[in-house]
Amino acid sequence: MMKKLKCFWLICLFGSFIAELHAQSIAWTEIEPGIWKGIIGKPEEFDLLKVAGVQPYHAGLAQMPGAAFPLPQQEITGSVQGGKTYLRFPLEKKEQLFGFGLNFQTVFQRGKVLTLHVDNYAGKDNGRTHAPTPFYVSSNGYGVFINSARYIDVYAGTAVRRDSKVPPEVKDRNLDKTWSSHPYSDGVEMLVPASGVEIYVFAGPTTLDAVRRYNLLNGGGCLPPRWGLGFTQRMQRLTDAQGVAAEAKAFEEKGYPLDFIGLEPGWQSKSYPCTFEWDASRFPDPKGFIQDMLKKNIRLNLWTNPYVSPEAPVYKSILPYSGTHTVWNGIVPDISMPEARKIFFGELEKGKIDIGISGYKMDEVDGGDNYLWPDVATFPSGHDAEQMRQTYGLMMQRYTSQIYHERNQRTFGLVRASNGGGSSFPYVIYNDYYDHRDFITALVNSGFAGVLWTPEVRSSKTGEEWLRRFQSNVFSPMAMINAWASGTKPWSFPEVAEQVKTMANLRMQMMPYWYSEFAKYHFEGIPPFRAMYLEDGFVGGEAKNENRKVNLEENPYEEAITKEVKDQYMAGEYLLVAPIFAGQTSRKVILPKGKWYNFYTGKYAGDGEIINVTPGLDKIPVYVKDGGIIPMMPVMLHAPKTGQKVDLEVRYYGSKPGTYSLYDDDGETYDYEKGNYSFRKIMVSKVNGKLKGTITPALKGKPDNVGKVTFKAMTEL
Repeated sequence: MMKKLKCFWLICLFGSFIAELHAQSIAWTEIEPGIWKGIIGKPEEFDLLKVAGVQPYHAGLAQMPGAAFPLPQQEITGSVQGGKTYLRFPLEKKEQLFGFGLNFQTVFQRGKVLTLHVDNYAGKDNGRTHAPTPFYVSSNGYGVFINSARYIDVYAGTAVRRDSKVPPEVKDRNLDKTWSSHPYSDGVEMLVPASGVEIYVFAGPTTLDAVRRYNLLNGGGCLPPRWGLGFTQRMQRLTDAQGVAAEAKAFEEKGYPLDFIGLEPGWQSKSYPCTFEWDASRFPDPKGFIQDMLKKNIRLNLWTNPYVSPEAPVYKSILPYSGTHTVWNGIVPDISMPEARKIFFGELEKGKIDIGISGYKMDEVDGGDNYLWPDVATFPSGHDAEQMRQTYGLMMQRYTSQIYHERNQRTFGLVRASNGGGSSFPYVIYNDYYDHRDFITALVNSGFAGVLWTPEVRSSKTGEEWLRRFQSNVFSPMAMINAWASGTKPWSFPEVAEQVKTMANLRMQMMPYWYSEFAKYHFEGIPPFRAMYLEDGFVGGEAKNENRKVNLEENPYEEAITKEVKDQYMAGEYLLVAPIFAGQTSRKVILPKGKWYNFYTGKYAGDGEIINVTPGLDKIPVYVKDGGIIPMMPVMLHAPKTGQKVDLEVRYYGSKPGTYSLYDDDGETYDYEKGNYSFRKIMVSKVNGKLKGTITPALKGKPDNVGKVTFKAMTEL
């Protein structure tokens, strides 16, 4: 009996030893400046980067600072067992983690257990979200991306190995009050259900630099057309052509800006599932209608989902290239196949894009296990349901964008799902979840996920809520009212209609700033809307230390920045935005180190401190860093046309000499990819108590849409 037990334990130990041997260090290859790729096992051919089909923006990456590999290479290990890949990355005690997709309630991700899974967000940050990007960054200034189109399990500093390099202290719960049910973990571990995977590591030196390298690897951030940064109104779902024209006329008569209108399901003859053909009763002459709207400087965007009705003209031809299961009784095209793409995206172009439709809103590609195709579904390409779930939103973005790119016409639309590799696609994520505070947290996190997010305005219980939502929406990637169900208009709450108009006009005035910031997203990889933890001078985000004690009276600022800051964010190079929510009259704002000034008045606000603000109903708190330059244009009802010269008022804040790179191109085509663009340098300073401002001339042969330039000191000289 004893011999049998000894044999049993020897077998166990040997098995454990063999398993440990399978854990291996990874050979790393620097593929771009500060970006390394490693491979474990045999990666699948169908992965996120291949699906996205984008190429690295080499010119932008070449401008990044040189950097060494940011982690101890020997401590990054992986193994393949049972058709699954096990990964482990080292984690220091003071590190905080950000990312792992578009989260709505949390910014700090250390200590989380997640399953990264495309899904419609259901109110819990558990990895199931619209963009479960398998990319994370550390407060230590590096990033990690797992290039897999699988559901990935993540243990972000939660699991403790028996051979941990820095094991947690063993404590006795009976007598030790510091005992914790979540012992310290010195690693990030992931489980990828595949027999191999590509891993990318991004150097800093800052956390923002790691994010930038990730975006530039994915082609650089998207650069929308100018009109995409104007104002958009999505119509009630059954509005007809006359109703759309009347809506546009009302905007003009009431003096509210408007650049594009979204048509919801009623433009189609049938939806859920979709026919992708115009409803003849509501839109008897689509081409004439679209052209009439374009003459009024209003573009049209079409809602759709990809599920094909048996009554759709393309149903029979695309049926052989569809999955085994339906969604709302519509077949699911296998758009990973060229044959299916030719039919499906050909239908989206024919009689829509080719007659002037500016873009699409692509709904219902995000999930929901009780209505989307199940994981038991199969597809004729051989890609399984899980892979299709993780990439369908990516593919919808890629192939619609491709149509516009081939026409040399920029688009800007909406989508319900994205993933790693999607940074360059001109789409903004939205959903049906409607918590205003969580909307702002999602905006904060979008910069870590390589996506754009809109805190859309849809409906409100009071005029106060309506205005508060509208204010934060103006400081976001897409300023939009989504009235598909409510039919609301900017003036639906008369008591705040003028304040709403003022904010909508401010959005238009700031277009030179927004456009330049999106250009930096494309050329430099800097997210236009991002977390405070990516801002220089905002030192925080360290992992929690239960034994750490802070004297709040001596240093309340230190305590504030080590807590999750998820209700304020950076908007472009110079602006800090701190939304107010319905029911609030005041709030705290945490200002990074360096002097900050009130956006509206230019008055000094603070320096590396917490301030209490009571802005009143009319204003959303916004602050500008010292030396900040905000180029503004006159109020316009529509974005400037190609070649239209626009006067600029350059607003300058503080006393520190400031510079700003003002971007210019034709605003509508992809000619900037051929070099047909310019960055003009604005410089402002105070000399002998007087304001001195200059702007470099436009380069010969490059776009020049700048008219008269004036300079305004917002802070007293």
